[in-house]
Amino acid sequence: MLNAWHWLLAHPYLMGLILLAAAVLSALIVDYLFGRVLKAFVRLSKTELDDNILNNLHGPMRTSVILFAVLVAMDVYFEEQTWQGPLVNIIYSIIIIVWTVYLVRMCRMIFRTLRERHRKEHTPRQLLPLLDNLIMLLLLVHGGYWLFKIWHINVTPLLASAGIATAAVALASKDTLANLFGGVSVLVDHPFRLGDYITLSDGQRGEVVDIGIRSTRILTRDSVLITVPNSIMSTTIVTNESGRVPRFRVRVTVGVGYDSDPELVEATLLKACEGINEILPSPKARARFREFGESSLVYQLLAWIHDPGDRGRIIHELNTNVLKLFRQEGIEIPFPQRVVSYHPRDGRLHGKVELLKGEGGDQA
Repeated sequence: MLNAWHWLLAHPYLMGLILLAAAVLSALIVDYLFGRVLKAFVRLSKTELDDNILNNLHGPMRTSVILFAVLVAMDVYFEEQTWQGPLVNIIYSIIIIVWTVYLVRMCRMIFRTLRERHRKEHTPRQLLPLLDNLIMLLLLVHGGYWLFKIWHINVTPLLASAGIATAAVALASKDTLANLFGGVSVLVDHPFRLGDYITLSDGQRGEVVDIGIRSTRILTRDSVLITVPNSIMSTTIVTNESGRVPRFRVRVTVGVGYDSDPELVEATLLKACEGINEILPSPKARARFREFGESSLVYQLLAWIHDPGDRGRIIHELNTNVLKLFRQEGIEIPFPQRVVSYHPRDGRLHGKVELLKGEGGDQA
């Protein structure tokens, strides 16, 4: 046995081949044992994602074991040679590249699975590609950094240059970056979702039809598509009419004469809600006596609907019903009145006659 060992030492190339075969066998054994241990845990899950991750792990693991065995053989059986340093660097570089490619592939596989699971949810589907690309970039930068370290390349000048270039790009595209970070905050914070009716602080109102990384699109009741940069959406006041509760309240304000019966007015206002299917049965519609006006008693009819997009049409139907029912019940809707005094002593009118103009918004 000892003679055989000395004979092998006298033939280093044959010894190298034997060690290489032993490395391949060791890689297969380690891969088999490691795979069996992990498969015991993988069977406990109900998804195929961990199975795919484990199946793709065999290649990097075998390659790493074989290359590390080659490094050990070179260190033991070969004297210090000029070609060993570059060869060792090449082997380490191959290991880093293999594992970086594996991690990037697994990252893509994980995010692809997440996108399929959240196919019907707009926010994760929009945010996941951004996170996928960001993590992939970090993995590539990490792998590149270690490659530079292995080949003894000083990365400090590169980092300084990259910092200067990053600052220049940030200054040149600050609006784009503001929209990007604003889009991320909108997607993460969820102030509104697709299909919600929102009102901006400048009065723009409509349905959210798209939430992107750079901008948000709102379709108004006039069928006008408004594109708002996310840098504005993340800083402006947004009123979400859809809210978390799936109902929206509409108001109809009307004035009646001072000689009107309050109970009859309230009953008539509630009757105006009958026949409108969009008005929710709960909470029930209600009529409220708000104030003593200059020329009338001011009442307000409150009703709840499901879709804020129906607000304009429902208010139209309620106004029409209220007007018809008031005429049937003989309830007066008074005009604004002013008292004008006449003094015959100078033949002139004293006082001021004001023309009252109503204000109305654009409702559909």
